Amino acid sequence: MTTMLALVQQATAEMGIPVPATVAGNTSQDVIQQLALLNAVGYELQREYQWQNLLVEYRFTTQYLTTTGTWTTAAATVTGIPSTATLAASTWMATGTGINNDTYIQSVDSATQVTLSQTPSAAGTAATITFAQTKYTMPTDFDRLIDRTQWDKSKRWEMLGPETPQQWQWLKSSYISTGPRIRWTRMGGYFQIWPAIAANEYLGLEYISKNWVLAAADVTPSKSSLTVDTDTCIFPDRLMVLGLKLKYFEIKGFDTTAIYRDYMMQKDIAKANDGGAKILSMAPRDSQVLITIAQVPDSGYG
Repeated sequence: MTTMLALVQQATAEMGIPVPATVAGNTSQDVIQQLALLNAVGYELQREYQWQNLLVEYRFTTQYLTTTGTWTTAAATVTGIPSTATLAASTWMATGTGINNDTYIQSVDSATQVTLSQTPSAAGTAATITFAQTKYTMPTDFDRLIDRTQWDKSKRWEMLGPETPQQWQWLKSSYISTGPRIRWTRMGGYFQIWPAIAANEYLGLEYISKNWVLAAADVTPSKSSLTVDTDTCIFPDRLMVLGLKLKYFEIKGFDTTAIYRDYMMQKDIAKANDGGAKILSMAPRDSQVLITIAQVPDSGYG
């Protein structure tokens, strides 16, 4: 991979304009524009395709706490909890006898008390109550999800989702809204699951990272913009050079016909060679690995 400085130097040399000795921190308005345009090329490429270098696996374990507490129908507080150290407001749900559906921790008031988002419908004294986290933050480099990669790895079942807003509110409001499968949605920046799980379930998914830039010592992308002359990126060098030339010509009002053709050709090549592809058969046949009717005898079952 070529450094950001080398990419700009190659592009400017091809265009016949002054070749900068440095790019980052350069005060020339033309060089400042070239860096901005090169970053624009990267931003657009990152968003338009599932580049294999941007695919990231995310794994996490659901958190819960089964404990005891005291509550009444006159207030939304739960008191006498042995410890609230692991609890958090807004992201943890409460379940228990007398605790209404879709009730969250509104605030952690002290080491022994929390306030709920709803007043209980029935009182409990030193009663069992379960708090479970249902909203999980995504990694800082998260950009977008990969469809159908959301799995409950503890149960080896695919999670169901994303639920529509209508389905989600039905799940949270209905009398019958739970089952063996975990359902999920994206809301408010969180990856949300339903129902609240009183177990340490190992969940996983894949997402596209917004980071397409590698700092000098990196082996994986760690930045979302080119900022230092020694930065490199995941995209092919020729694609980035042509992308910079194309945008430079566009912004200056020059003819872009030939450069656009070359850029699109290099982009198609990059996508085709990025992650490999299956070989498609012109005469596909069903697999015979498993037992089928073809292996069952007509008689002799013993």
